[in-house]
Amino acid sequence: MSTYRPDDGVVVLTMHRAAKKNALSIALRDAVCDALDALALDERTRCVVLTGDGNVFSAGFDLTEFAEQDPEHQRRLWASSDRFHHTVLRFPLPLIAAVNGPALAGGFDLAVMCDLRVVAESARFAHVEYAWTEVVYRPLRELVGGSLARELTLTGRSVGADEAVRIGLANAVAPDDQVVERSVEMARAVAAMPRQVAVKAKAKIVAASGIDGDARTLQL
Repeated sequence: MSTYRPDDGVVVLTMHRAAKKNALSIALRDAVCDALDALALDERTRCVVLTGDGNVFSAGFDLTEFAEQDPEHQRRLWASSDRFHHTVLRFPLPLIAAVNGPALAGGFDLAVMCDLRVVAESARFAHVEYAWTEVVYRPLRELVGGSLARELTLTGRSVGADEAVRIGLANAVAPDDQVVERSVEMARAVAAMPRQVAVKAKAKIVAASGIDGDARTLQL
């Protein structure tokens, strides 16, 4: 992970695992959580932009880690997953996904768990994992409604950038080389709020979405 501050109150976090299409390994999930936990306590921060290195936002969880059956590894795997969902969903400040390319499976989930999404023209969203495991549903349903969320989670159909905006999955489309810049512009508008106002606004978002329960029992 890397962090930089392009403007007052705005932080950009970048996932650096481009060679693996920013697949969400235990290490990368934990790095995202560590960075967000630190920013939650940083009084200078009012809005965070999250993006991926390279031309893929994230290809989802790193499936190679699921092959290891060692009990301690499995414990770390699922504890990391629980922490990841809990931390992103309940991050106490506005969080914008700068979706710099395909967002697949858990990468799709990561994008929809953010508050706002600016997507590259090359971006696409698909729950490719629907063929072998259950799909995170609730955050997607809140964005696009029940009928379309059911279609996307039960069929794995791919959604491109223009359709993503049309159905409410994305807030804006930008050229691939401008997606972070456009996200920072949006973050700058959000960061015009005093931090305490941003925290209160985000608390209302979390409460209204029904994700303020225990992450271990939360039905996503």
